[in-house]
Amino acid sequence: MTWVGSFKSLQPVLSKIELTDAPLELHSWVRSEIGLISPLVDWLMSLIAASRCVRGEEEFVELALREALSNAMLHGNRLDARKLVHVRCCCECGKGVVMVVRDQGQGFDPNKVPDPLAFENLNSEHGRGIHLMKLAMDEISIEREGTEVHMRKAGREQETLARRPHDRVARRLVSRPSPGVRVVELRGRPFA
Repeated sequence: MTWVGSFKSLQPVLSKIELTDAPLELHSWVRSEIGLISPLVDWLMSLIAASRCVRGEEEFVELALREALSNAMLHGNRLDARKLVHVRCCCECGKGVVMVVRDQGQGFDPNKVPDPLAFENLNSEHGRGIHLMKLAMDEISIEREGTEVHMRKAGREQETLARRPHDRVARRLVSRPSPGVRVVELRGRPFA
């Protein structure tokens, strides 16, 4: 099932349908307004949870999605409401989710992003988004000269018994989060 449209147009339609085990593909866009991040993420996460593509891993996907959208709006589009953030989400029951978040900004060189774990950056209010996305997801890549982030989280069918890096505690240490952005704390699963 493939759905294409703005967040405003798709939200009421997809909130009422009954999802099946068929793959779900969604292409949507939203204006660069911080206040739209939580409604968009909550809506997408309800679809992802209903699709059962990453059972038990939804909070990691949510964290990565929030960070990607926040980065796209704040740093990519510089909160210019005339610019859009595009989101593509593909999920299939038990097989995982792939998400792409693209902004209309100038892009950036991911190799020039300061290490958020370096001592001099520990008190910085920005700069942890990409690091948190890497912890939360199985794969991420920055494409199209820094205007697009690709993220993948495998479903339980593809999970290995090895402890993955994002099973560690992932915390966002932000003293003053941006308006409309929730601070999320995740705790990893104990060893199996």
